[in-house]
Amino acid sequence: MAFEGEMAVMTQAVGWNYWLALTLFLAFGLRLGLALAVQHEVAKTPGRLCLIAGDAEGYWELATHLSRGEAYSIYDPPRRLLRMPGFPLLLAISRGVVGDSSLGVRIVLALVGTLAVWLTYRLGVELSGQTAGLLAALYTALSPSMNLFSVLFLSETAFAAGMLASLVAVARLIRQGSEHPLKLSSAIQLSTVSGLLVGLATYLRPTWLLMGPGLAMLVTVTLRQDRSRKMVTAGLICLTLMITLTPWTIRNAMVTGHLIPTTLWVGPSLYDGLHPGATGDSDMTFFEQDALLQTMSEYEMDHEYRQRAWSFAAENPRQVAWLAWVKQTRFWSPVPNTAQFQQPWIPVIAWLAFTPLILLALIGAWYTRQDLALLFLTAAPLLYFAALHLLFVGSLRYRLPAEYPLAVLAAVGLTRLFPKKQSDFVATM
Repeated sequence: MAFEGEMAVMTQAVGWNYWLALTLFLAFGLRLGLALAVQHEVAKTPGRLCLIAGDAEGYWELATHLSRGEAYSIYDPPRRLLRMPGFPLLLAISRGVVGDSSLGVRIVLALVGTLAVWLTYRLGVELSGQTAGLLAALYTALSPSMNLFSVLFLSETAFAAGMLASLVAVARLIRQGSEHPLKLSSAIQLSTVSGLLVGLATYLRPTWLLMGPGLAMLVTVTLRQDRSRKMVTAGLICLTLMITLTPWTIRNAMVTGHLIPTTLWVGPSLYDGLHPGATGDSDMTFFEQDALLQTMSEYEMDHEYRQRAWSFAAENPRQVAWLAWVKQTRFWSPVPNTAQFQQPWIPVIAWLAFTPLILLALIGAWYTRQDLALLFLTAAPLLYFAALHLLFVGSLRYRLPAEYPLAVLAAVGLTRLFPKKQSDFVATM
């Protein structure tokens, strides 16, 4: 009987691995196809590099400077703290492997997108089991927007992968510590890895820095430990996060004379969303018109735009409220906001993909409303980014990374709606 039980477990494990491999193969295949399609589209215009102009060219130029060993700066006057170095470094490493072929880099990014699918699966397994993990991975493998952004020279998908890795680490820490008290060595190891991964994700998008303390607080609430060990575990997450960002902070101090753990682009970004001509969409023409860097340092410029933004908000509360509404409609829009994605068939596909995700996530949140860790790790990133973009400009691309963990919550909702189908699905393996 014991042998038969072991064989059943092994057979089921083989089944899970088969479906996971098939899902990852599908994810990479779709992303590879889009890489070829996007490259074909941009190649129609001589000298064109990116499908969506703007930030992508800047990332590519910074990657060029890194690959050549040049100063990490862009534009004139130079902006040395414009972007976190994570994504430009990824592009530079990719170009070191495949050369300056933009198609080759897109294929590398397709692999990163596939990694994000696998990490979604891992998050689902940690929080709710194999079925939820596989269903969430399948959604992220098929999602049209996730597929497209995986092969663009934009940081959303790479950040999603980094963010998911940090969430998986925290989920493992919480789940293991919730079942029984962790040994001190295990608590130190898991919290250190969690802080490290939060830091690495912050190198890809600076706003993730603020989630580090939030995740540490979640740990103190959910772990079955004595109070002192909880505080040690949470403190190690924050300490490791700070240590991970130390090289970049030191570099910034040498460049600017100030301790800056992320960038000096918060001020202009905030003013982009809060100024007399703001529309909720990004329009940085004011930056060139003002030309503050002609007379100010980057640090002074950032501080000046922060002051201007907050002064505008204090003096125009009604306009700020209206702008917040507009930004949220853009943030929650299933359809990309740029004009090149306004063909009639795109909104249909976008709504068909996004509506089930949100509805099933709400169902999953209801059924698991007592599971604080699951709710926080799957829904908090989305709500956090939505809150940020009440102030900053809104766009689908800022929501997209948070849809990966949200897919886990939606998968949980689906399994709770159809528990019999779930058991049948598992039985077929």
